Amino acid sequence: MPRSFDAIIVGAGQAGPALANRLTGAGKTVAIVERHLVGGTCVNTGCKPTKTLVASAYAAQLARRGAEYGVGLGAVSIDMPTVAARARKVILDSRKGNEDWLAGMPGLTLIRGHARFVAPRRLEVNGETIEAPQVFLNVGGRANVPDFPGVDEVDYLTNSTIIPLESVPEHLVVVGGSYIGLEFAQMYRRFGAKVTVVEQGPRLVQREDEDVSAEIRAFLEGEGIEVRTDACCIRLARHPDGVSVGVDCTDGSPEVVGTHVLLAVGRRPNTDDLGLDEAGISIDERGYIKVDDRLATSAEGVWAMGDCNGKGAFTHTAWNDYEIVAANLLDGGDRKVSDRILGYALYVDPPLGRVGMTETQARASGRPLLVSKRPMTRVGRAVEKGETHGFMKVVADAETKQILGAAILGTGGDEAIHGILDMMNAKASIGTLQWAVPIHPTVSELIPTLIGDLKPAGTNR
Repeated sequence: MPRSFDAIIVGAGQAGPALANRLTGAGKTVAIVERHLVGGTCVNTGCKPTKTLVASAYAAQLARRGAEYGVGLGAVSIDMPTVAARARKVILDSRKGNEDWLAGMPGLTLIRGHARFVAPRRLEVNGETIEAPQVFLNVGGRANVPDFPGVDEVDYLTNSTIIPLESVPEHLVVVGGSYIGLEFAQMYRRFGAKVTVVEQGPRLVQREDEDVSAEIRAFLEGEGIEVRTDACCIRLARHPDGVSVGVDCTDGSPEVVGTHVLLAVGRRPNTDDLGLDEAGISIDERGYIKVDDRLATSAEGVWAMGDCNGKGAFTHTAWNDYEIVAANLLDGGDRKVSDRILGYALYVDPPLGRVGMTETQARASGRPLLVSKRPMTRVGRAVEKGETHGFMKVVADAETKQILGAAILGTGGDEAIHGILDMMNAKASIGTLQWAVPIHPTVSELIPTLIGDLKPAGTNR
């Protein structure tokens, strides 16, 4: 006979443990199944370790610039085993915190193993069958490894396998010029590696506006990172000096040879070995679980949260998925994914904070727009810190006076963007934000001024 629970959660990433806490708090018996590491991507291979490494790289860069601030430091050296150990400690401390949290939940059973559906709302784990009237999938994703010619013949790194490195590559070739790839590119350049970024598209971070993309490329190249865009035929091959990456770009050498190669070309959901067909759960052409506006799947009694549903690729969207499901099932709410205003950050230095529409998306909507842009050279806090790369930009609807989106590419941009994100969630007009009395000197103090400078968008701007 199957072992029965009130609810089964597959995956102990960001959303799973939080939902388990709510469900057990409501008196339900819950099984949470985890086949790898408690904490999921964020804790083990994503936010926690990568931002720890980014902090080490920032410290190294700031030390190199010491003379600019009147500080003499001497030669800067990188102790990579210590850098890696610091990241490892952050991982282990956070993972243990999650494990201790689960261990303290009355009514929770943590099962280590690979769960696979054998029938609707019935799964098999380690040869045992478990079932529940409610099943929640929080299985996350992993690095996508495209079928580039030669990919199976070379050693390559992913965002997971590069984190434990205790030595600095002589020449790191990063295949993929988007969020993950650029963070590691700048990080390892600051650790002392020669770095080349290879991107198939015409520019970096193509999801962003062209001015954002161009500015990011400019400051990365300013640090000595080589960028190769329009890489129309990426192929990999062994080379006496490491790995050859064929690019066939219009300019420059047709190949780049590095000692190490990092594949950073997107993510894929962990849905291919769950037996979803047995449960009647539909997926899209990329493998993401199809969900409705309340995160219910095509199968009765099954919900999907986090990276596996294609509704967001961030820790904070996974957490919001949990909040939506918990509110609707336990609190009598009617929360929807479509109500979410998406914000995110790119943790290059300076960071990019983003919320809502890009200017390009807003223009494509056909509505009349107000746009304001200000370089960080006119932001006092940035000047005082000696970190003036970037700009801030806001786009608003000219008729409703509602903010549609914003980008802050500059020092503190990942924090300052919350002032705009909060206003958008409050559905406040641009006039409300202008009344704010911001703290001086901060990056955020320029947001009301930026709002006050909103002007009708010219067709050729």
